[in-house]
Amino acid sequence: MRPIFVMVKCSLGKAYEVADRLAHDVEQVSEIYSTSGQYDLLVKCYLEDGADPGHFVTEHLQTLSGVAETFTLITFKAFQ
Repeated sequence: MRPIFVMVKCSLGKAYEVADRLAHDVEQVSEIYSTSGQYDLLVKCYLEDGADPGHFVTEHLQTLSGVAETFTLITFKAFQ
């Protein structure tokens, strides 16, 4: 499994609703953080090896009600 991070911009007033939906409805989501700045949430997801991050984000995250925009970070190596 490999992690990706997705920054999520929510519709006004919808950040908590989106975070709750992500936590309960998307099994690949492992952690969700509220953030300051241009995006409202930082979401850590674990995808199966070979899974297409583009399809995952567009089918499972961007389609959630209240999600206005996403920015995906693909990871390479974790440093301990």
